[in-house]
Amino acid sequence: MADPRALILVQEDRAAEFNKLIESNRGEADLSGGHFRGYDLRKFNLQRSNLTNCYFRNADLRGLDLSLSQLDGASLKDAKVSGVLFPANIAAEEIRLSLEYGTRLRAAKIE
Repeated sequence: MADPRALILVQEDRAAEFNKLIESNRGEADLSGGHFRGYDLRKFNLQRSNLTNCYFRNADLRGLDLSLSQLDGASLKDAKVSGVLFPANIAAEEIRLSLEYGTRLRAAKIE
C-alpha cells in the first residue's frame, strides 16, 4: 500500500523532505499506483522504491538509479529515460515497448 506522506511530498515537488523521509525508512518508499505524468523526478531518491503500477507518461527520470526498484506494471509512455539504470529483470524490449506504446512493464521472475 502506497505511503501517503511520500506521495504527497513527490506531488508537491518537495525532494529534500522526501529524501530525508526515505533515508529514515531504510531507503525504501512505497509509491505503488502513483500517477506522475509530466513530473520531474530527477531529484528524488527512488533507488529502492516500490513503483509497481505507476504511471510515468512524459515524466523526467533521467539519470535515476532504479536498479533496486520494483517496476512491474509501470508505464513509461514518452518518459525521458536517458541514463536511467533499470532493474536487471526488465528486458530492454519491455522498456522500449513501454516508452513507445505505453505498455506496462513486465519484470522477469528471478530464481
